[in-house]
Amino acid sequence: MKTINSIDKVNQLTKNDFIDIFGNVFEKANWIAEKTFDLKPYKNFNKLSSAIMKIYENSSKEDYLKILNSHPELVVEKKLTENSQKEQNNANLNQCSNKEFNEFQNLNSKYNKKFGFPFIIAVKGKNKNEILISFRKRIKNEINLEFEEAKKQVKKIANFRLEEIIS
Repeated sequence: MKTINSIDKVNQLTKNDFIDIFGNVFEKANWIAEKTFDLKPYKNFNKLSSAIMKIYENSSKEDYLKILNSHPELVVEKKLTENSQKEQNNANLNQCSNKEFNEFQNLNSKYNKKFGFPFIIAVKGKNKNEILISFRKRIKNEINLEFEEAKKQVKKIANFRLEEIIS
């Protein structure tokens, strides 16, 4: 992941470079970065962060579902973005026992069937056990509650990614 340490540098980026850097803040949702680019220049990183979050928060339900469905399933997904792979590896999800792997696989399947999108959790700072406990709990939620929780988790992930870019 590229980092950038000056708002002046952000404001000088070409559209392609801006999208290259900020396009995966929301998993595979380049269109949010494109809209954010069109609002340049930014006075500071807080204004940039606020703009990108506002675009996300004002998304349609259809766009939210596209964003949710672009997130990988935990543990079993083979084609991860660089961000997702790093995040899952830091939570040791790449070191599951057979029992843990099978439970993740089973939960992923049940969750996706019930809600129509993959289980999403901001894994930064969490371990496998914390993630499994949350997974077991949230799979019992009703659809509207879980849809709102998934949107919150996506926003947390995006904030972590933004912080990493502008550190």
